[in-house]
Amino acid sequence: MKTTVFDFSPAQIQALAEADAARALAEDVGSGDLTAALVDPSRQVHARVLAREAATVCGAPWVEATLRQIAPTATWRWLVHEGERCAADQVVLELEGPAQALLTAERTALNFLQLLSAVASRTALHVQAVAGTGTQIVDTRKTLPGLRLAQKYAVRTGGGTNHRIGLYDAVLIKENHIAAAGGVTQVLQRAAALAQQARFIEIEVETLAQLDEALDAGARMVLLDNMDLATLHEAVRRNAARGAQKAVLEISGGVTLESLRSLAEVGVDRISIGGLTKDVKATDYSMRFLDL
Repeated sequence: MKTTVFDFSPAQIQALAEADAARALAEDVGSGDLTAALVDPSRQVHARVLAREAATVCGAPWVEATLRQIAPTATWRWLVHEGERCAADQVVLELEGPAQALLTAERTALNFLQLLSAVASRTALHVQAVAGTGTQIVDTRKTLPGLRLAQKYAVRTGGGTNHRIGLYDAVLIKENHIAAAGGVTQVLQRAAALAQQARFIEIEVETLAQLDEALDAGARMVLLDNMDLATLHEAVRRNAARGAQKAVLEISGGVTLESLRSLAEVGVDRISIGGLTKDVKATDYSMRFLDL
């Protein structure tokens, strides 16, 4: 498999965070913060960011990018670092700087922190549920528009694995593609021409007959969609019988945290879960100011 054009290197993460922060601040601040203007611009404060619930902390690059753009003279110290677990009511970040600028930066910084911590925390919960099985927890394209890369970064921070970044870097052939192309074999034959452009080519199947056809046509990655446990066991058996020609198997559809362990124990390689990024509840953080 080829490496995606976005591999989450430190430089890429920082550039992404700076761009996301600039867009978010433009949306929030606009022509100026009318309320913060009520505060003496020379006043300096000490601030603390408090986690109101246990979480996997994620979003530090986005918080720091926000601070650099609005409060460039501020200083900060993380007490709980990126990817670490915090307890309820624990201080995760301390800051010092101009009150006016920190007030303006507060909501944008916390918005990034609450969203990305929520994604990382939810991912970590699912990763823990399959620990020891060898199955990877994988995200999907069900992300907030404009924040996909940030959310996929959070999935990695929580211990998960990224699926394709977008439509441009890998092939995922689904039911409608199969129908429009004329069948499983036909669409895989056409996809073979994209082997040099795509990191991987994967096809979704809904029946064992489709799985057999896909494997016969040379599929090396197969998504098993909404199959029950008995069918999944049989799919894994049939795939294993291919020996060196077996495909990477992924499960998707109807996956819950409660069913996750039993699905992983079937012996598949990956389980993709849209809820890692789609159904998250923001982690509760607050910022409190103290006089210096």
